[in-house]
Amino acid sequence: MQRAKSLGALLFAAIVVAAACTGTAHGAGWLDTVGEGEGALNLIIWEGYAERGAVDPAYDWVTPFEEETGCMVSTTSMSDSANGVQLLQSGEYDGGSFSGDASVRLMVAGDVAPVNVDLLSNYAGVFAGLKLKSHNSLDGVAYGVPHGRGANVLMWNTNKVATAPTSWDPIWEGGSAYKNKISVYDSAIYIADAAIHLMATQPELGITDPYQLNDAQFAAAITLLEQQRDNGAKYWGTAGDQISSFASGDLVIGTTWQYQANMLASESKPVDTTLPAEGSTGWSDTWMMATTAAHPNCMYLWMNHMMSGEADGAAAVWFGEAPTSQAACDYAETLSPGHCETFHATDEAYFEKVWYWTTPQADCADKDEATTCKDQDAWVEAWTTLRGQ
Repeated sequence: MQRAKSLGALLFAAIVVAAACTGTAHGAGWLDTVGEGEGALNLIIWEGYAERGAVDPAYDWVTPFEEETGCMVSTTSMSDSANGVQLLQSGEYDGGSFSGDASVRLMVAGDVAPVNVDLLSNYAGVFAGLKLKSHNSLDGVAYGVPHGRGANVLMWNTNKVATAPTSWDPIWEGGSAYKNKISVYDSAIYIADAAIHLMATQPELGITDPYQLNDAQFAAAITLLEQQRDNGAKYWGTAGDQISSFASGDLVIGTTWQYQANMLASESKPVDTTLPAEGSTGWSDTWMMATTAAHPNCMYLWMNHMMSGEADGAAAVWFGEAPTSQAACDYAETLSPGHCETFHATDEAYFEKVWYWTTPQADCADKDEATTCKDQDAWVEAWTTLRGQ
């Protein structure tokens, strides 16, 4: 019995030590409990991800959160993922919503914290196809919670484009027909859109991943982008920029998020969208907490709130993307019947055509030392040169 007591005491001591060291074991920023909110929350967001009813009173998921938690939300919209990374690394924010071309960098750099999903009651309801993926986890540990996913689609002015396109050709080889009227996303990650088109039109290049390109593949993508630029492509940095240009008629066709199309349709502008046959780039976004968050309890409360049926469902309808859970789909149906079917929320076959944004890596993301690809810095440098900036 004495031996049993000694073993019991040792076991108890081990549990206490393990509990005390949990944060260290999982990484900086890990929480074992969620306490009272600190009263404030500073977020980096994609435009449209934190609505408080200013545009449409029916879409307000920030005010209920503030009233329930006392965490007053401040937001800064990023222009692209590179901008989002810069903002988070400034140390002024508690976290934000990030796509794969930012989230991977942030995880590897240690800028975001591992998340104790056991503390988040709404995580259990998230679709399994969105959990513990390469863009939101590291070494089997979640580094955030899913927000929504969608494809970058082709949008056109139905009064100016007579036949509905089924491929990306009108903004590439067919771009001369829309000279000075093509709308292009102003970010280095857009190089992947050119690579996807080349996968379909120049299979001899051997591209198997539009984000991991060797020298020849990368050069071909840049050549295609130069042709697009020379056709007078106009580059948009924010959703608002593109909305204004389409609304005025200055632009008639280009790559977009469904959010812009929704905003234009709400103003009775003549636009339509499609996911072209070649497939597309896209996003599967993640709410992530900064390792140095000043308001970690509010950030955990926000992450759990954004996985609720009401918040995620409303956000998905507002932005134009697939919700992350059945509860969110059910709520989305009350706002926009047929939404989850339209955005393929549970259709994994559809998302097999979507290449989620991720970070280009020198090792081609396959850890094979015999292969080399253009890394993120090379993409940014080439895009800067292309844009003449």
